[in-house]
Amino acid sequence: MSLSLPVAHGLGEIQDLPIPRWLFYYAGSLTLILSFVALGVLWKEPRLSRKQEGRPLSDGWQRSLLWPGWRIILGGTSAGLLVLVWLAALVGKPDAGDNIAPVFVYVVFWLGLVPIVVLFGNLWSVLNPWRAVADGVAWLWSKLGRTWEPAAEYPQGLGRWPAAALLLAFATLELAWPRSAEPRTLALAIVVYSWFTWAGMLLYGRRAWLTNGEAFGVYFGLLARLSPFAVREEQGLRRVVVRPPLSGLASGDSRPGTVAFVAVMLGSVAFDGISRATWWQNRIYELEARYIVESPTKADLVSMGLSLFGLLVAVAVIGLVYALAVRAAETIGRTDRRLAGDFIGSLVPIALAYAVAHYFTLLVDAGQDAVFLASDPFGKGWDLFGTADFRPAENVFSPNMIWYVQVGVLVTGHVLGLVLAHDRAVSLFSSGRTAIRTQYAMLVLMVLYTCTGLWLLSSG
Repeated sequence: MSLSLPVAHGLGEIQDLPIPRWLFYYAGSLTLILSFVALGVLWKEPRLSRKQEGRPLSDGWQRSLLWPGWRIILGGTSAGLLVLVWLAALVGKPDAGDNIAPVFVYVVFWLGLVPIVVLFGNLWSVLNPWRAVADGVAWLWSKLGRTWEPAAEYPQGLGRWPAAALLLAFATLELAWPRSAEPRTLALAIVVYSWFTWAGMLLYGRRAWLTNGEAFGVYFGLLARLSPFAVREEQGLRRVVVRPPLSGLASGDSRPGTVAFVAVMLGSVAFDGISRATWWQNRIYELEARYIVESPTKADLVSMGLSLFGLLVAVAVIGLVYALAVRAAETIGRTDRRLAGDFIGSLVPIALAYAVAHYFTLLVDAGQDAVFLASDPFGKGWDLFGTADFRPAENVFSPNMIWYVQVGVLVTGHVLGLVLAHDRAVSLFSSGRTAIRTQYAMLVLMVLYTCTGLWLLSSG
């Protein structure tokens, strides 16, 4: 059975929509404009930032959810899965469709964890297999009477730039590398990322590297700030709190590299949409055709080089447009404060919307492959759980239904972005009129992102 990773999230051919497609662009833009007006009239003081601390759950829930054994059980299980996936990628069948590694990495892990952290909070901090291994080594080290001390203090100016670079590297592997779904490629990638992560923790300490340098930790951590659940730590006491959704992003994030990281989040998905467009694929095929007979390796390098260039341009454009919108807000607000970190939270629900709209069909369609691959992870003909003969359902969603869901998700994500930006503006500026005026550029940004997202989704 072949894995359909490259095409599973495509829109397919949209059949007879009741209205022309361009009207969806206008409807989405009008929704954002009306939402902007409503926020200006009804939302005159900050609401989210005042409630971001949340309300602690009852003591019974605290004991159940913060039981120390969860970290050992879940972290140990996650570390075991990491080893299993790596072994499958290393020695299992080299065909991506008969090996659990590609579907686990690109679907179960990369896509499947997104709704979990958005709904229930940053569970990745408990599931992180690299942290689990590091914690285990630190525990063994302590049993020998020694303390694991970092070799150096993490540079504050470095911020999240390492995480942004690593996320870009992962996006390059996924979107630009010619054989990204080949198990042997993933085996090497897992080894490189693992050693890089453990080296970072050894050099700067576990907490510092996991907060700033571990790409997946930063990624899922940002998305988890949309969740109504969080863990607060005050004076050494950890408490699970419930809070209004979105409030975790209300105060922004001014750490260096955060804007770049979010630009990679958005830009990588945007480029994935571009790479599925017919005009882009035709260009790739034309360039490959010049070298494919003479030198397949050169053809792969040309394809990878063009894809990497497109990815970098997409990330740069996303970041540049945001920077221009923020600069306009600073000018209108007549403030010396740099607002890029203050409003960056407004892009996180947009990044989520892009990911959901673009990949939810991949999660549903290709995610079913994990059912039969779980019984035969190495492609050796096993049937460990009796699911080897499972056949995934095909065409779960019609192209029209996919389009409607994508439009709804994209528009909703951008409306939530407007809410976050407006809430932050009214908390920063004493004048309500000034706060609203600073958001004109952000409104233009949201409309531009919405129309671009719809165009990308419909151009495949």
